[in-house]
Amino acid sequence: MEFGLSEEQSLLQSSIGRYLESNASLDRVKEYVDSGDVRANDVWGGLSELGVPGIIIGEEHGGVGLGMLEAALIADTLGGGVAPVPFASTAVMAPLALSTAGSDAQKSRWLPALADGSVVAGTAVTEVIGSRQDAGVTFEGGSLNGRTLFVLDFEADVYLVADENRALYLVESDAPGLSRQLLTTVDKTRHVGELVFVDTPAEVLPGSADPEVCARVIDAGRIMLAADTIGAARTMLAKAVSYSKERVQFGRMIGSFQAVKHMCADMAAQLEPCVSMLWYAAYAFDNIPGEARLTACHTKAHTAEVGTFVARTSTEVHGGIGFTDELGLHLWFKRISANRQLLGGPDRVREEAARLQGLVTA
Repeated sequence: MEFGLSEEQSLLQSSIGRYLESNASLDRVKEYVDSGDVRANDVWGGLSELGVPGIIIGEEHGGVGLGMLEAALIADTLGGGVAPVPFASTAVMAPLALSTAGSDAQKSRWLPALADGSVVAGTAVTEVIGSRQDAGVTFEGGSLNGRTLFVLDFEADVYLVADENRALYLVESDAPGLSRQLLTTVDKTRHVGELVFVDTPAEVLPGSADPEVCARVIDAGRIMLAADTIGAARTMLAKAVSYSKERVQFGRMIGSFQAVKHMCADMAAQLEPCVSMLWYAAYAFDNIPGEARLTACHTKAHTAEVGTFVARTSTEVHGGIGFTDELGLHLWFKRISANRQLLGGPDRVREEAARLQGLVTA
């Protein structure tokens, strides 16, 4: 019995990694962050040519037709390169919602455009998880009213929006009555924002009357964020180990000091089991429905905490240089920090897991 990746899955991850090394270097990421551009179109265009946006979209709609595990491997690699691209929402959450609950007309219109990367989709489901005061969305008479915060892949062409009943809707970015506000977060490699609806026309996904659809979309997003965190943490660990072999203090490489060895070993020991946890969560999503939600919750919560530990410890290994813009380590640190809170922080997500297991009541 095989418990590792197949040859095809390993090749997929390797090919994406090689592309990012050549086309989305740290200098390119810094350039994007400093420019204030809406999108890194060159990076996203190249990934689109590789079929990344269509990874879970069926071949009948121009996609690749693979599963959640393959999508997680790509998210892992993108996190490792702190790539400034709209993957989780555009390539996973929105296509999943459309494929599961969309009408034939909606699928025909949107899925091919998502698959070839010509359309970017944002996802607004935060209020389903936990809303702030005066936030929330209602639907009546074909229109949405209210506001929703922390929309993923904010600079989008179309938005997938959840209302207070967990039904899902499509809203185009130029729809009347829609106003958008970019929010400031620690992570400058991706955009999140706020949408305000005032009698904004919206197109319901017919199959989303079942709240399970919205829950599945959130589960998928959490798996992608967990994968992104693992990739970012792995890079921070690798940079810490490399730096410990170069930095000389008191006439010795700092990697020869037992304290630094322990720091690197602790990071590796905590991070490595997260990889298996992620693979199982992604596999369960497609193949073990009874375990899918619970594993998605635990994976999101656990990787968030391990990622935070690795980010902090790696920065400590680097000493003062870890905080400088020159090294760029802060980009991974902030990516992990943002992933921790998006779609629910560890405490909230573990509370959901406890409800699923009947350990607490709503």
